[in-house]
Amino acid sequence: MSSRSPIARVEALLVSVPAEGNAFAEGNEETVVVRVTDEDGRYGIGECITTPPVTKAMIDMPTVNFWSQGISDLLVGRDPLEARALYDLVYHGSFFHGRRGTLIQALSGVDIAVHDLAGKQLGEPVYKLLGGARCERLRPYATLYPGDIYDRPVAEVAAPIREQADIARDQGLRAFKVPVLFGPEVPDRDVVEFARLSRDMVGDDVVLALDFGYRWWDWHDAAWTLKRIEDFDVHFAEAPLRHDDLDGHRRLVDVSPVRVGGAEFAAGRWEVREWLERGGVSLVQPGVSRAGGFTELMRIGEMCEMYGAQLIPHSYATGITDTASLHLQAACLTVPMVEFRSSRLGPSRLRTELVSPPEPEIVDGWVELPTGPGLGIDLNEDLVAAHAMT
Repeated sequence: MSSRSPIARVEALLVSVPAEGNAFAEGNEETVVVRVTDEDGRYGIGECITTPPVTKAMIDMPTVNFWSQGISDLLVGRDPLEARALYDLVYHGSFFHGRRGTLIQALSGVDIAVHDLAGKQLGEPVYKLLGGARCERLRPYATLYPGDIYDRPVAEVAAPIREQADIARDQGLRAFKVPVLFGPEVPDRDVVEFARLSRDMVGDDVVLALDFGYRWWDWHDAAWTLKRIEDFDVHFAEAPLRHDDLDGHRRLVDVSPVRVGGAEFAAGRWEVREWLERGGVSLVQPGVSRAGGFTELMRIGEMCEMYGAQLIPHSYATGITDTASLHLQAACLTVPMVEFRSSRLGPSRLRTELVSPPEPEIVDGWVELPTGPGLGIDLNEDLVAAHAMT
């Protein structure tokens, strides 16, 4: 039988391991694992995926004054089942920390961990604590990233992406995103050709998205390209313009035949609202482990419903974030799919060793609803003990 007890401890553990070929890390790959433990010794886990030393410091910071209260000071002694109220308690109790940025990123990991702990106390998966399943199965998509090789000719960049697409298909995935990260010396006509090759590489029977990596300063140039890739059935175009160019996004959205994504690095619902209202995008991409955890992402998802937009969370971290994203999709009407970091597409010890199971089983593009308590994953305590930074 499940039992409940208050929060006794909040920890931020900076875990750092050698990158060992990880294309997204230099030297070491790192994350902040948040562990929230109750008085009976059970704990929930979450993670913050941005600027690990900074987010750890934010979580560890003690109370300074009534507008700058420490996260741990606010949460110890509280009931983890009141996760949403606790998020607001910290958000308003740490007013001096800033309303966006690092505080929200740090609070993301804390919120995930509190939900995980609450689910473990009740013996129920997190998505049920969020209101229950709005769908019968879940849809992940894989990012096919060949590494930093975009200084090569288009055809040479395409070859390893085709290999990754075959690997991802074999794993059961049926939705892919292809980064289009060529420098400004590569003309837009070649970018259009690469988009055509991308559709050819993944096949006609899968969902395809393209990530342009903030390629354009001028929305006219972005529009020229997006109009010419319409026939390649691109589900969305991620990051076509500079991240803060909301007015440019509005002008691009008005003429683009392809759905324009934005808000990848937005922190919290207030910032995302600006993307929906001023930027006019119909797809937002804030991640659960950097934009406010389950509490804030559920609010963003509900806001998207009112604006006729999709929420497709960014996720390129460890199994903690990927699993959290799946719980979010289960509970949220406006999440058609979530980014998933397949361990088969590139080396990452944190991806394969930090939690178990490291990733779900995917069959014909779909994942079954989680069944375990909380997130349904276990932390590798030995790895954390060996590689946590003090």
